[in-house]
Amino acid sequence: MEQKNSRNCFGDFSGNCRENHERCRGKSEGSERHPGGKSSFHMHDVPRIFREMGLRKGEVFVDLGCGPGDYALYASEMVGEKGAVYALDRSEGCIEALRERVEKGERKNLRAIRGDLKKNLPLERGIADWAFLSTVLHGMDLSENGDFLFREIRRILAPSGRLAIVECKKERTSFGPPEHLRLAPEFLEDYCLARGFQKQKYLDLGPTYMIEFTQKGGPSSSA
Repeated sequence: MEQKNSRNCFGDFSGNCRENHERCRGKSEGSERHPGGKSSFHMHDVPRIFREMGLRKGEVFVDLGCGPGDYALYASEMVGEKGAVYALDRSEGCIEALRERVEKGERKNLRAIRGDLKKNLPLERGIADWAFLSTVLHGMDLSENGDFLFREIRRILAPSGRLAIVECKKERTSFGPPEHLRLAPEFLEDYCLARGFQKQKYLDLGPTYMIEFTQKGGPSSSA
């Protein structure tokens, strides 16, 4: 199943959305306007997502395609001073804006890094306890870039590390990406299974959902 590139995206995560520098400076139209540009953060029950994930103090959380960085900032509170958060996005504007927010909020445990999800992730092997993708995959051409991205996710995850993906259900709503670009949870589960991840948890969030995965054969795997 081929997933085409979205023009109704929430962050410049894949390089396919031709967002300019001004977008992540809060000067374009969007579902949520703030200093980091458009965000899907307010579409979801974020406290419930993180509660179900069980993010703990001292863990390392990687937000891939972070956009304005709302999830990364939320996670930085949960992992505390002994933990770390890495927020990656291709947009220089988003990363600069997030760095300003981090500086103002004195979040010493959060690093905003410019990175393209179609290329090698600028992180060490096995560094992450969590990799997180929120409303990112629907905007990528998975047939072209998906295999490489998931190999990179496996590389940066610790053996017991987990992957959490949030997407919109494949149904018509008044917000979010067009229905034909959305990823059904069944598709996502099968897609990830073929790339070394197995479902551990499904969370129904109304019009959206989260699936938590472990690496097949890893310490956290039930296989």
